Amino acid sequence: MLIDNHNRTINYLRLAVTDRCNLRCNYCMPSEGIDFARNDKLLTIDELCQVAEILVDQGIDKIRITGGEPFVRKDLMVLLRHLTTLKELKDISVTTNATLIGRHIDQLKLLGIKNINVSLDAINRETFERITRRNHYDTVHNNLIRLISEGFNVRINFIVLDGQNEQDILPILDLMKHYPVSVRFLEEMPFNGGSKTFQKIKWDYKAILAHIVNAYPKYRKLESPATSTSINYQIEGHTSTFGLIPSFSRTFCGSCNRLRITATGDVITCLYGKPKVNLRDIIRGENAEENSKAKILEAVGSRAKTGFDAQKENKKVFDSSMTSIGG
Repeated sequence: MLIDNHNRTINYLRLAVTDRCNLRCNYCMPSEGIDFARNDKLLTIDELCQVAEILVDQGIDKIRITGGEPFVRKDLMVLLRHLTTLKELKDISVTTNATLIGRHIDQLKLLGIKNINVSLDAINRETFERITRRNHYDTVHNNLIRLISEGFNVRINFIVLDGQNEQDILPILDLMKHYPVSVRFLEEMPFNGGSKTFQKIKWDYKAILAHIVNAYPKYRKLESPATSTSINYQIEGHTSTFGLIPSFSRTFCGSCNRLRITATGDVITCLYGKPKVNLRDIIRGENAEENSKAKILEAVGSRAKTGFDAQKENKKVFDSSMTSIGG
């Protein structure tokens, strides 16, 4: 069991498999991309399997695969198949931009990996292409519809960007109202490779909720797990639900149960904090399991209490791109 220095149980790992992405979303990185890690700096699939085993042995029972875009990694399914053999693992999920998932849908279904988060910040083609700087709208739309129709548990992650996509907030709720989908609206965070800085946002979770309930006044708040990052609601007459994730306001820090490991092996105990240790060389050295477990315990034992505290210790936190810190 992993318990941090604030008596919070850590049972959820966000495991990044790559820092690369085939989109160039303007809130995530500059148009030319970032300085992506060399292949020899990335954890191999075997090493990712080993890291997962170590963490599951320490009490992790939920793993979300992230990137970059996970399906950029051609050997991703090898890792996913291995994760399904770990008996103590209760939940395996994937966050994806849905551009490359299509040919893997059948296999994911066979493996029982049905919890898929789709990053989608617009339903209007022009807005989508302007934000992503790519023309994959049809592919994403078709894969999203297929995931929904084939019974996957789909959550759509929509980052609200001032002056870019707020006009799509209500239409995406209307489009999804007949489907068992959760549309989750996230506050923008300044992890964009240094291309933009800000200390406050217009579209915080309160403003997003006010915008939604002005159009849909008949709604109810849903009960959520204590560790949930989203505040969840349902509009009367809608099969779908919607959630608000205060990722910039950071109201959920007190119950945080998450640990991040980047594609290069950095252990990050808070999205806003510095890496605590790098596991890559430890995994490649002698006594890998024993030494890795010790370092993970050390990292978990020195967590910041909140994202604001972590940010104070990490003055250059916003120089990073979300794709390099595991989404």
